Amino acid sequence: MAKLLEAINLKKYFKTPKGTLHAVDGVSFSIEAGKTLGVVGESGCGKSTLGRVLIHLLDRTDGKILFEGQDISDLNKQQLKEVRQNMQMIFQDPFASLNPRQSVSEIIAEPLQIYNRIPSKADLEKQVFSLMDTVGLARRLANSYPHELDGGRRQRIGVARALALNPKFIVCDEPVSALDVSIQAQILNLMQDLQEERDLTYLFITHNLSVVKHISDDILVMYLGKVVEFASDEEIFEHRLHPYTKALLAAVPLPVYQPGRKRERQLLQGELSSPINPKPGCRFASRCPYAKERCLTEEPPLVEEMPGHFVACHYTKEINNL
Repeated sequence: MAKLLEAINLKKYFKTPKGTLHAVDGVSFSIEAGKTLGVVGESGCGKSTLGRVLIHLLDRTDGKILFEGQDISDLNKQQLKEVRQNMQMIFQDPFASLNPRQSVSEIIAEPLQIYNRIPSKADLEKQVFSLMDTVGLARRLANSYPHELDGGRRQRIGVARALALNPKFIVCDEPVSALDVSIQAQILNLMQDLQEERDLTYLFITHNLSVVKHISDDILVMYLGKVVEFASDEEIFEHRLHPYTKALLAAVPLPVYQPGRKRERQLLQGELSSPINPKPGCRFASRCPYAKERCLTEEPPLVEEMPGHFVACHYTKEINNL
């Protein structure tokens, strides 16, 4: 299947009073059309920054972004407006991402008005109602305001707004983390249904590994701006190879009690390395139980240790007896 989006050595640095913060540092990956790439890691690892750089909400520091084979790294204002029709975002906070002064119908209609897709007021109203039906919002809520609705309905507004221009690619920045568990399931099921109906491609950002297993085709694990492991979802959960990925998955609670099954807990110890002016070597070394002297001085490259399974660790084979 053809690649829809590709990132090549993508970097995003921020200047701070204490130095340069390496939020995204040399990240490379690709997403096939119609697939979902899950991006996981602790808070502060650069997941959300990566998503915002991909759709140009933040300017990259270095690297390339390819969309449908075309380099969209450097775009002028008009070119960016054209590309944005095919690249949208669903934000983490369904309240902060909506304009409190606009009604539900006005929020959903705004992208269509900006691009002058539907000049007729009657046709615009019809399209807004159609989008509300698609995401499961009752039409009676068209004149309601965000503060009058619960979190689930607010996020459905965000989904409808993202769908308004019929995009090909959507960045989902922890779209269910602020919602109750029962509502999370509804939104996830809605997003999967929409993906099948509209052949959407997702970059799904989350820190919840249970969620990412449910929705993703491939999983990319980040740690302090770096990719430490990349593979299919089945491969990651069955044969995780990086010590950080092992620790993340060991923290996932079992949904059903299984008598006799013992789980090995892997508690990470040590100080978290600073992403500001990072030192040479592996950024996970200070917390890794397998770290050796080489890890402190030499950064591990992302290597294909198994077919389609990439890991950034000097001692992958020794740790996993490959």
